[in-house]
Amino acid sequence: MKRQLEENIYFSLGTEQEKEELLSLYRSVIGSEGCTWSQEYPNEAILEGDIKRRAVFVMKNQKGEILGAISIDDDKEVDGLSCWSNSLKPAAELARVVVKEEYQNQGIARRMFCEVMKELRKRGYKGVHYLVSKQNKRALRSYAKLSFEKVGECDLYGGDWWCYERKL
Repeated sequence: MKRQLEENIYFSLGTEQEKEELLSLYRSVIGSEGCTWSQEYPNEAILEGDIKRRAVFVMKNQKGEILGAISIDDDKEVDGLSCWSNSLKPAAELARVVVKEEYQNQGIARRMFCEVMKELRKRGYKGVHYLVSKQNKRALRSYAKLSFEKVGECDLYGGDWWCYERKL
């Protein structure tokens, strides 16, 4: 699955061959404003699981350089939160959204959300949800343009999160 979004920008499944580049991209944002990641998360085992489940997607430029990535998570604890709407099930959780620093603030995260939501519709999902750190102001501003509804909040994994969802 590879879609050309516009001249020189492509959206596709992440591959085993891209694992090191993806891990490097994840690590590059640790410590940035609002980022809750560490050296332990996301890690190689999580990324390998995403690749095996066909659940990590990348946005690339014409040179094949990964500009950003987004994953469909398989987290029973998040999926089990009571704030999610039963009418939107089956629903998928989006997670591990990352954009290379020099490409941030150019709409790439929003475009990845839109593309992965198209893929989720094809896979038969009715809804999509995600958690975002209450301290991640940049992500909150970006995601506000995607028509998600804030449906709750939770404390998980040592973080304080807003819960967002929408119909596909």
